[in-house]
Amino acid sequence: MTDADLPHSPERFSLWREVQDTRSRTRLGGVYYLLAWLLCWQFSAAPLQHLAVGSIGSAFFALLLAARLLHRPPEAGSETELQRWLDRHWGVILVSSVGWGLAHGWVLLAPDFQPSRLIATLATVAFSTAMTFNFSMRRRRAIIAILMLYLPGLLVLAVSPEGTRAELITLAFYFSYLLLALNRSHREYTNMLALELQLLEQRQRLDILSRTDGLTQLGNRYQFNNLFPAMCASAQRHGSELSLLLMDIDFFKRINDEHGHSVGDACLRAFGERMREFFRRDSDALLRLGGEEFGVLMPDTSMEQARQLAELFREDLANRGFELGGQHLPVTASLGLGRLDERDGGSAEAFFKRVDDALYRAKALGRDRLEMAGEEPGPASISPGGSS
Repeated sequence: MTDADLPHSPERFSLWREVQDTRSRTRLGGVYYLLAWLLCWQFSAAPLQHLAVGSIGSAFFALLLAARLLHRPPEAGSETELQRWLDRHWGVILVSSVGWGLAHGWVLLAPDFQPSRLIATLATVAFSTAMTFNFSMRRRRAIIAILMLYLPGLLVLAVSPEGTRAELITLAFYFSYLLLALNRSHREYTNMLALELQLLEQRQRLDILSRTDGLTQLGNRYQFNNLFPAMCASAQRHGSELSLLLMDIDFFKRINDEHGHSVGDACLRAFGERMREFFRRDSDALLRLGGEEFGVLMPDTSMEQARQLAELFREDLANRGFELGGQHLPVTASLGLGRLDERDGGSAEAFFKRVDDALYRAKALGRDRLEMAGEEPGPASISPGGSS
């Protein structure tokens, strides 16, 4: 799974990570519960005489094993769905703990299971230790699970003859250690999760920075090179429309030469802001392709709709210009517009070249105009005033 596939919000990421950890750490637990019960049963004094109890216990732990393995988390669930999965899976974990706690108590009580006492007690210690270090993400639930594992055996030892007091005290002492270790393990898991989330957010910020033009805060050429072919392929696959508008600020070199590069940078920023005023749909991709060249990708937009927006933008720019540093700066732009169609043969490069040719045609025909890709050019007459 890539970073882009990971949940972005801290709350959802925390739940998603907890689901993944709970799922991976719970798979083998069911096997050992079943194995521990089978050992206790088979090493009892008379396994065949307790066939019913042994079979019921085996079926019970086998069913819980199947529940652990078959209960798969949602692939792309909401916070509610992730929380619901956790609650249900913890239900399986707690039922397993209750079941083993009762099994331990039964082994300690039943005379024929006396040879299996050590197996059952060691298994209880092992399961509670695993609960402490593997499921500390939910501290309260882990404490309840450990209590369910321990309490039946401790109660049986408490009412048993004096010979079991040493075992009772030892288990109680170890139980207190588990509670202390659980608190430490919970803090470590929380800190690890916070660090992982911080690293993920940093990688996401770096990814955004790598795709964003630092001056205008529009998408940069790198983003365009990744986005444009994908949008062309999507439009062709779904039979939808995709329009591309390319724009070049007229005589931008003159602005830099006459007013300085600081005013030139302010002009580029203002141009980006003006683009946001006119191309406001969330689906539109606004980009600075380099220097004074800009672009707008407009999915699900017909040629006529795109033409009207582009013409409104051009007219507004020519009429208003920019107010920069207390002075009015007249600015115009040349525009080329096209729509992905069969002439491109599914090629993003061919589509871009048609629109780019229309942009250069607009500059050759006098600038401050919109040219449509695919239309026959008029008489070329280079506008005076130098290059852009």
